[in-house]
Amino acid sequence: MCLPAAGLAQQEPVNPAPSAQPATPAPSAEQPAPSVEPAPPAMTAPSAPSTAPDASASPQPSPVVQPADGSGTETPAAAPESTSPAPVGLNLPHDLSPWGMFMAADIVVKAVMIGLAFASLITWTVWLAKSLELAGAVMRARRAVATIVGARSLADASRQLNGRGGAGALLLRAAEQEVEMSSAAIDHAKGDGLKERVSSRLSRIEAQAGRRMSRGTGVLATIGSTAPFVGLFGTVWGIMNAFIGISESQTTNLAVVAPGIAEALLATALGLVAAIPAVVIYNVFARSITGYRQILADASAGVERLVSRDLDFRHVPVRAAA
Repeated sequence: MCLPAAGLAQQEPVNPAPSAQPATPAPSAEQPAPSVEPAPPAMTAPSAPSTAPDASASPQPSPVVQPADGSGTETPAAAPESTSPAPVGLNLPHDLSPWGMFMAADIVVKAVMIGLAFASLITWTVWLAKSLELAGAVMRARRAVATIVGARSLADASRQLNGRGGAGALLLRAAEQEVEMSSAAIDHAKGDGLKERVSSRLSRIEAQAGRRMSRGTGVLATIGSTAPFVGLFGTVWGIMNAFIGISESQTTNLAVVAPGIAEALLATALGLVAAIPAVVIYNVFARSITGYRQILADASAGVERLVSRDLDFRHVPVRAAA
C-alpha cells in the first residue's frame, strides 16, 4: 500500500510538467513576429528567453504599422490637389481693356491695328484740311459771282475784283487776257471766235479748280472701301490664334479662348471706326465739291455774258452807248 502512495507521490510531480506545456502558447505569440521581421534564431531559443525578444519585437511592429496606418502620406497628396486650381487662375486674361488687348495681341494683329489707327488719323486730317479749304474757296467764289453779276462790263468787274484771289477772279483775268490778245482782230472778224476761245479757257479753269478741290478725297474712298476688309483680316488671324491656343492647351476654357477672340473683335472694331467716318466724310465732300463747281459754272457764265456784252457795245456808236 505504501508503494501506490509513493507512486502517487511520484506521479504528482509528473503532472505539473504537462501542465507547463500549455504555457507553450507563448511560441504562438512568436508567430506574428516573423510576419513583420523574420527571426529564425527565436525558434531555437528556449521559451523563457524567447518571450524577451517577443516583447522587444512587439514595439517594433507598432512603429512599422503607424506609417502604414497613418495615411499621412495621402494627406500630402491631397495638398497638391488643393493647389491644382491655381494654374487655372494663372491662365485667366490679365487685362481686357483696349490697350491691354493691344499689348497682348500677336504681332500681325498689332500691325493691323496700327494701320487702321493710322488710316483713321489720315481720315480726320483730310476732313479738317479740306473742310477749311473748301469753306474758304466757296466763300471767295460766291463773292466773285456776286461781283460779276452786278458788273456792267468786263473792265468794271475786273476793277472790283482787283487784288482778290480765288477761282472767280482767275476766270475774270483769263477772259481779260483773251480779249486783249484778240483785240486786233475783233474789228475785222465776228466775235464768235472770241467767245469760243474765252469759253474754252474758262472751262479749263473750272476743271482745274475742281480737281484741286477734289485732291485728297480719293484717300477717303480708299480707306472707306478697304478698312473693313483689313479689320476682317485681323479678326481671322485672332480667331486662328484662339483655335491654336485651344489645341495646345487641350481645353475649351474661356480663359484660353477669350483673349484671342477679344483681339479679333478689337481689330474688327478699329476697321469699322476707320471705314465709317471715311465713307461719310467722302460723301459730304463729294456733295460740297459739286456745289463748288456749280458756283464756278455760274461765275464762268457771268464772265461770258460780260464778254458778249462788251462785243456788242463795240459796234454801237458812242452816243447810243451813253
